[in-house]
Amino acid sequence: MILEAELVGTYIRARYRATDRHFNTWGYRADFLYNFMPHSAVVPYLAAGGGGLSIEYPTNRSVTDGVVDAGLGVKFFMGDSVALRLDGRHIFDISYKTLHNWEYSLGLTFVMGGREARAERAETPAEAGGEQQPQEVPASEPEQGHYKYCITLRTHFDIDRAIIRPEDREEVARVGDFMKRFPSTTAIIEGHTDNQGSAAHNMDLSLRRAQAVVNYLVDNYGIDRSRLTARGYGLTRPVADNATDEGRQQNRRIEAIIDCAFDVKQDTPPERLCMGLIIDFASGSAEIRPEYRDEIAKVADYMKAYPSTTAVIEGHTDNIGGFDENMRLSQRRAESVVNYLVDNFGIDRSRLSAKGYGYTRRIAYDDTSEGRRKNRRINAIIDCVIKR
Repeated sequence: MILEAELVGTYIRARYRATDRHFNTWGYRADFLYNFMPHSAVVPYLAAGGGGLSIEYPTNRSVTDGVVDAGLGVKFFMGDSVALRLDGRHIFDISYKTLHNWEYSLGLTFVMGGREARAERAETPAEAGGEQQPQEVPASEPEQGHYKYCITLRTHFDIDRAIIRPEDREEVARVGDFMKRFPSTTAIIEGHTDNQGSAAHNMDLSLRRAQAVVNYLVDNYGIDRSRLTARGYGLTRPVADNATDEGRQQNRRIEAIIDCAFDVKQDTPPERLCMGLIIDFASGSAEIRPEYRDEIAKVADYMKAYPSTTAVIEGHTDNIGGFDENMRLSQRRAESVVNYLVDNFGIDRSRLSAKGYGYTRRIAYDDTSEGRRKNRRINAIIDCVIKR
């Protein structure tokens, strides 16, 4: 469920039938909308608020009174950003208690930035200033047999600046060295911030810092710019509690997400291995089909080869169905993979945890069957204590 606020202004020029004289009314309100199933095609909502009403009579006498209103409506989304809206509100005045009118409306609603940005806002905890979706088109999942290596860079930028400090260059060197050793790799450089300042400012700052790392890799390590992409996520993806200085420091970070084909016998990956598994579950089901067991075996083989590793199994869905339903479904699917790893490969359960994200972290658009298939996935985020 999502709470919205809206400002409403009205002007009516009315006429007394008996005298044929006109009078004018102005209305102004601030209303709150409580949306149910906010990410489905049909979104019912409750509305309530208050404001003022001014009436100018033909005798040049005017009256102003406070009003409150309550009602309900429904939005029919015709795309990610446009919806047809039907609405009914009961309006009554506070002082005179003589106004008891129903106000009906039919029109279009435009969602600035689309609804996907608000989907993540509803799901992500520990946010103080709201969230915005990165503007880039979501990256496609790598082909099967390809993995992602995730390197977290604990860089310390000066306040409100995007210049890499000399003492942090060795952090960036970890990415540069790895990409030079494996010239077929590509990387997404993600910038993240704490929650100090506005959401819009942090979004811009995180993108500038990610771009600074990209420029440094190009200028100092000769990495071709076409192999690098910068993205800013601002304060939208915290990894720690922003209530403490230590937590905010953990959130001020750069993530390097490196796509590459990799054989564990060739080299030891840095810090974290992120395996994206394309597992197509039956609708509403968390049962693992036999044809996808080899996908899960990749995670098991790696964890057996490196017994000190632990993993978070993430479940993701497309946007078909309600928000709460998909959150529960993705959690059950992640738990199914955990159980399969324990029961069939002997991975100790203490090394595994399950987390469901529903459709809040898409990697493709949900307006095509192929995009929805990519979003119905399992991610295995493997933390390694082995350092190269």
